[in-house]
Amino acid sequence: MAWHFGPNLYCGLEAVMLECIVYIKCTMYETIWIYRPPEKNARVLSREIGQSIEFSQILINRGITTKDSAHRFLYGTLDDLLDPFLMTGMREAVDRLLQAIGQKEKVIIFGDYDVDGILSVVILSKALAYFGVDVSYFIPERLKKGYGIKEEYLEIVLERKATLVISVDCGMRAVAFASRAKEKGIDVIITDHHQPGSELPDALAVLNPVLSSANYPDKQLAGVGVAFKLIQGLFQKKGKEALLPHYLKLVSIATISDVVGLRGENRLFVKFGLKGLEEAANPGLVSLLESCGLRNRPVTVGDVGFRMGPRINAAGRLGMTDLAIQLFFVRSREEANNLAKKLNKLNSKRQKIEEGINRQAMDQIKRNSLDQKYRFLILGSEEWHRGVIGIVASKLKDAFYRPVILFAYENGKAFGSGRSIPEFSLIDCLSESKEYLVNYGGHILAIGCELSLDKMSAFKEAVNSYALSRLTDDVLRRRIKIDSKIDFNSINFSFLEAFSLLSPFGAGNPKPVFVTEAVQVVAEPKKLQGKHCKLIVKQNGKYFEALAWGRGDWADTLQKGDVINLCYSLQFSEYLGEEKLNLNLIDIKK
Repeated sequence: MAWHFGPNLYCGLEAVMLECIVYIKCTMYETIWIYRPPEKNARVLSREIGQSIEFSQILINRGITTKDSAHRFLYGTLDDLLDPFLMTGMREAVDRLLQAIGQKEKVIIFGDYDVDGILSVVILSKALAYFGVDVSYFIPERLKKGYGIKEEYLEIVLERKATLVISVDCGMRAVAFASRAKEKGIDVIITDHHQPGSELPDALAVLNPVLSSANYPDKQLAGVGVAFKLIQGLFQKKGKEALLPHYLKLVSIATISDVVGLRGENRLFVKFGLKGLEEAANPGLVSLLESCGLRNRPVTVGDVGFRMGPRINAAGRLGMTDLAIQLFFVRSREEANNLAKKLNKLNSKRQKIEEGINRQAMDQIKRNSLDQKYRFLILGSEEWHRGVIGIVASKLKDAFYRPVILFAYENGKAFGSGRSIPEFSLIDCLSESKEYLVNYGGHILAIGCELSLDKMSAFKEAVNSYALSRLTDDVLRRRIKIDSKIDFNSINFSFLEAFSLLSPFGAGNPKPVFVTEAVQVVAEPKKLQGKHCKLIVKQNGKYFEALAWGRGDWADTLQKGDVINLCYSLQFSEYLGEEKLNLNLIDIKK
């Protein structure tokens, strides 16, 4: 592999843009740069693992402080996956699957309509079908039925004469459903990763690593990760462990798309799943890769997060989940290509809807100075599509660095989707205001909820009162955690070889953030597409091209000859078969 240093007229804009997901839009004056003090044991760890002190400091910044943990993080293999039977309920669940296989029972899988839920359904269906199980699935239509396993869905189970129900990426609040199923003699296995309600479903087994009773060391699994652990347990019992890597291609896509931390088992799922995508054989997966321009080349976390995941997600968001499910079950390339084209069209439609909602929401905020008046932004409209509002909420959260809930109003009801900053738990906030809600669920950083529109004013007042006591002005100041100060001369071949060991990057393992001081702008800044800024910079005789995503205004305020401090991550892009290294600017200070 060859890396290109120095200025290059080609900016690799698309490739650079795809990797920017983990960084927020910043301004020169509103951010705080936090320098982590050098750890004393960085020097010790450096000697133990044979890497530089700066590299060891990056590991320590991520909580990796020992030789053994560093080795697992940098060089981990699938042999490092945890024993699935460490999870409470796994033995009961696997024994019940073995019974279903032996007695040729009918099994139905209930899933969610996002990428995590869809691909969880796919991998578990394929695994059970491999052993001859008569398996079907049900995913509720997002816009009509909403989230979760409702009591009324038992009629579907009875109609299909299934004797075993398995949930994936949902089910923690299916108390009424599980109770009625038990009355009818139908066993239920819950696999989920969401926070529970006040009462757990009375199921045969509840597999959820976030439960304290689960006793499972890795708490960060996505729904697909929990489903995979169930498959792992089953395949171990059947002596088919050698087949497990085949499932990691889809597990990696769902894990990345659900934005869970890429540490522990998630890191292994993604690391080896991405490698597997380079040799994909499933017709649907091949067609999806080709439609994204990713066939027969290394696939990155950014490729999945910005190209593959959104196409699968678009089906669920726009009420056509079956298209995404079918893609992975068709056997002919012609059928697969047709489905991939349909998903492309749905994704384009989703993008247009999203852009419209984003424009309207930004206009409401700016016109009414809502970001100056409130620490928690809550907006809604009858015109907004509730399948897309979560994406827009995430963008607004990044733009204004505060929690956001957007609501779609329909027939006197308000359907909400929210996103939050790390310092504020959305699920705790909603729990404090649950008297106003018909339904709610989610995580610290993301929630969904429903309430009657006539309670919206009281809900807003309660939520903002809760936020006011917890979101101080200081909390709402953006902070950028710096991994290390380095000079451009430090960025050499050995540095980059070590850097590559840290990937895959994503949530829980962000790209390292560096600061280089006293850098000179050596060419007039360029504004790209009216909204991005490209700089050619130099320090100690070494040149780099730097791109500031979404900061076209910097091209107006900087000029050739300026000396600035750069905050950035490293960005690789490919041009004419050559891999080029750029600086992905996060912030600058004069």
